[in-house]
Amino acid sequence: MEKNTRDQDKGQQDKKGAPGQQQKRGKKLSGYGIQLKEKQKVKEIYGMRERQFRRFFDLATKSEGGAGENLLSLLERRLDNVVYRLKLAVTRTQARQIIVHGHVLVNGKKVSSPSFLVGVNDVVSLAEKVAKKDKFLEQVVDKRLNIAIKVPEWLELNKAKRSGIILRFPIRTDIQAPIEEHLIVELYSK
Repeated sequence: MEKNTRDQDKGQQDKKGAPGQQQKRGKKLSGYGIQLKEKQKVKEIYGMRERQFRRFFDLATKSEGGAGENLLSLLERRLDNVVYRLKLAVTRTQARQIIVHGHVLVNGKKVSSPSFLVGVNDVVSLAEKVAKKDKFLEQVVDKRLNIAIKVPEWLELNKAKRSGIILRFPIRTDIQAPIEEHLIVELYSK
């Protein structure tokens, strides 16, 4: 009987930690941990995998200007993000799905790659076959178009035609998300 109570007491000590030891509470992140967390946050915001993200980072470092700002500009210029920003989809994931299914046109041509980079003066619109789907338009597109979410200044939305034009490339001040891009640059620079 004594052995059982000792085992029970020991089991309770294991759950609490050994006597005299402190419990682990919110371990402080290292510099690397903070950088990694920031990168993971940005990947999650834009719905990307590591390989895609790394490709965009490499593109950003090869471009003129700061790598961090270039990276954010490239991520914003992705077609799935542009469709989302133009309020033609409720989420970036939904925008990706709409694109993959061939429902989005860029300059009148069907584009089925969510990572397609739009350029200045490109026109992004929905395909004609989508314009005939009343339920989809009502439940997804029109619902979001009527919400008072502001379209970024680098895009121009035409609600009537359910399309948009890229006026210029996005700059850092256009991106409202709390992103510390310098941490991502530091992470990949190691």
